[in-house]
Amino acid sequence: EVTLTAKEFDLLWFLARHPRQVLTRSQLLDHVWGYEFEGDSSTITVNIRRLREKIERDPSQPRHILTAWGVGYKFEG
Repeated sequence: EVTLTAKEFDLLWFLARHPRQVLTRSQLLDHVWGYEFEGDSSTITVNIRRLREKIERDPSQPRHILTAWGVGYKFEG
């Protein structure tokens, strides 16, 4: 069992609904935080790190939430 914050859950849900599709930070901010969100893309980085710490066996070598360098992230079930 894993305890997630509401935003961590929403982020994981959105990633999982688009398996193997690279999603940009901008797309994630728009769809998870909403178009009116005025924060920056570091919000995504922090939440991805926290998710990896909770769901990955070894967060330093993730198997589920992968980084597409220079683009964004993708979910590999």
